[in-house]
Parts: sequence; C-alpha cells; structure tokens
Amino acid sequence: MKKKNDLQLQVNEALLACQDKQADNVTVLELEKDSGAFTDYFVMCSGANPRQIQAIADAVDERLETLGLRVTHSEGYKQAEWVLLDYVDFVVHIFSEKARQFYDLERLWKSAKRLEPAELMAKPKTRRATTIKSASAKSTITTSSSAPRKTRKKKA
Repeated sequence: MKKKNDLQLQVNEALLACQDKQADNVTVLELEKDSGAFTDYFVMCSGANPRQIQAIADAVDERLETLGLRVTHSEGYKQAEWVLLDYVDFVVHIFSEKARQFYDLERLWKSAKRLEPAELMAKPKTRRATTIKSASAKSTITTSSSAPRKTRKKKA
C-alpha cells in the first residue's frame, strides 16, 4: 500500500509542475492492470508553443528530481510537439494542441479511468487530516487524566 501512496505523491508532483507552468487541459489516466499497459498512469497536458512545452518538461523533471526520481527515458524535447517523460510507473505526455488532437491518447486508452487533478491531489490530504484528527484525539485523552489541574490566577 505504501508504494501506491508514493506513486500517487509522485504523480501529484508531476501534476503540480505542469500546473505551475500554466499547462492546458491537464488529465490523468489510471491504466488498468489487465489492459496490457506498460505503466500505471499517464499524465497528459498541452502547451501553447514549443517554449512552453519545454518549460513544462523542465519543471516536471526538476520537481521529480527533488524527490529522487529520475526520468528513465525522454523523447521529443527538441521538436517540442510531443514530449514524453517516462518514469516507469507513470509517463508524462506534454503535447502541442495539434499533436494532442491528432494522436488522441484519451481515445486510444478509453478503458482507462480518468482522474481529475483535484481528485488525485485530494487523496494524500484526507489521509493527513485523519492522522491529525487521531493525534488530537490522543492528546485529548492524555490530558484528561484524573490528576488535578494547575490553574493560573488572572492578574487584575
């Protein structure tokens, strides 16, 4: 289970990097295990021009490197029509709008579950909230002991 949470964190970081560079139409596909897919997730987005597409690719690469994750294979950076960044468990696709419409990966992988960025990013937050909630409940239990409380006198 920990590996899946780590993977979701990594995909989430890739999404944030895309959004930081104002990527358009950011989409995540969770591929089915029995579909013959070679990875678990596709992160897809579009850029308005080659310079923005390269900036998005650079941002994803830099952000994931801070997590200790290095791209295993990349393609298309110089042409900047379709940049592919392969991180084994997930692949980031950064398209020009024209290339995205032409290749239409969403249609090719229509059996995949489409996740909204907010849905994927919300998963770790709810887990933390539960942890904080349970931690505060524990602290309430420990402070409600039968020992007498010290009270401070208010200064007049």
